[in-house]
Amino acid sequence: MTAVPERLRPLLAPESPLQDLARRFAAAGHSLYLVGGSVRDAVLGFTNPDADYDLTTDARPAAVLEIVRAWADHVWLQGQAYGTIGGALVTPPFSPEKPFRVEVTTFRAEVYRPDSRKPSVTFSDSLETDLSRRDFTVNAMAISLPEPTLADPYGGLDDLLVHKRLRTPLDPEVSFLDDPLRMMRAARFMAALGLEPDPALVAAATDLAGRLEVVSAERIRDELSKLLVVDDPSPGLWFLVRTGLADEFLPELPGLALEQDPIHHHKDVLAHTIAVVAKTRPELVVRLAALLHDVGKPKTRSFGPEGVSFHLHDVVGARMAEERLRALRFPKDTIEAVTQLVLLHLRFHTYKMGWTDKAIRRYVRDAGPLLDDLNHLVRCDCTTRNQAKARALGRRMDDLEARIADLAEREELASIRPALDGHRVMELLGVPPGRVVGDALTMLLDARIDEGPMTEEEAERRLLDWAGGRDVGPGKSDAP
Repeated sequence: MTAVPERLRPLLAPESPLQDLARRFAAAGHSLYLVGGSVRDAVLGFTNPDADYDLTTDARPAAVLEIVRAWADHVWLQGQAYGTIGGALVTPPFSPEKPFRVEVTTFRAEVYRPDSRKPSVTFSDSLETDLSRRDFTVNAMAISLPEPTLADPYGGLDDLLVHKRLRTPLDPEVSFLDDPLRMMRAARFMAALGLEPDPALVAAATDLAGRLEVVSAERIRDELSKLLVVDDPSPGLWFLVRTGLADEFLPELPGLALEQDPIHHHKDVLAHTIAVVAKTRPELVVRLAALLHDVGKPKTRSFGPEGVSFHLHDVVGARMAEERLRALRFPKDTIEAVTQLVLLHLRFHTYKMGWTDKAIRRYVRDAGPLLDDLNHLVRCDCTTRNQAKARALGRRMDDLEARIADLAEREELASIRPALDGHRVMELLGVPPGRVVGDALTMLLDARIDEGPMTEEEAERRLLDWAGGRDVGPGKSDAP
């Protein structure tokens, strides 16, 4: 045990809810420690007022539940089978919108069986044993409560502040077999904290990459998502590729390391992709789109007199992106947004040939609420070292965005829709709901995009002319 760093002391003031809870544990004859990410982040000077606090104790789950239930306004038991009880304070100075949340876990060790996706848990009476089963030394520090002293049996403080090194408390093979997801988590901590992985950690991740097969798609998805929204995910993405971990859940990424052809030169698509991810905003949808925007290139690569080409890689890539995101159990709205961004990311490049107002309307309509993300992705997709080329692309995008703004001011581009609704179409044509109504609305929408705004009277004339040509209308059949 060592003294607590000064920067941690505000977290441990006697009047804090953590200390109140700790005194309750002490009164019941149990120890309580603040552990994990909140200790690490406090050492680094990071503060997060919305953070949950992880605590560990020698008390068994039944005793933890009794103490937490007397302290908290709300209790949750989803992790009880693994020794974790959650509690929250929601009364002033807290609130349901901004609660004070803790999760208290009995000292434990958890090990994955080779044939299981779930950990088998055994409880322990030793803090050091519990800390030895943490993922990395920088997360294996604990602060005793209510009398605060720092427990750091595996040198996490030096690894974090002095050596800038990522290590496991035990041999990395043991840590990674305990929970194979830790190999992916290593990528995130390398990128987020600027830590260099210990060579033994890299070797173990390379040897054990195949063990990710026992980890659920949902846990892999969540860890990938956390990596992608750190400021610069590049070190973590390279780690996933070089260790073979990416092959287990995102083989499309290492698949971008196309063999370079000495005659038909083209840029390294993998390096380009990781550079694009790093340039984009740390938001999940746009980062996923950046990660997957060129996954169709390996399947569409061809060589010709003018060099290498990737015809329709946007279309192929959108389909591949959708399939991969479904396999990783991403939500439907995320899948749809990312797929659409991948599909549209090349559309802008025809703008250098000149776009009519009609083309701009279609671009805006196809992008929909993703327009800002799409333009941002297109800008970041330019990773060329040719400054003249980069400036030219930037000027074209500036010009396009200015034209979109001008047209939007004149035509309400954000809400482009047919001048008539389905009820009016049925009323004018005397037809019931069905295919004809949908076709009519599509025709009116196309006319709106091609020609700009039209009055209701003009739309009605257009509809009746269209219906006459199809032999559809009052007294006519509803045949397609």
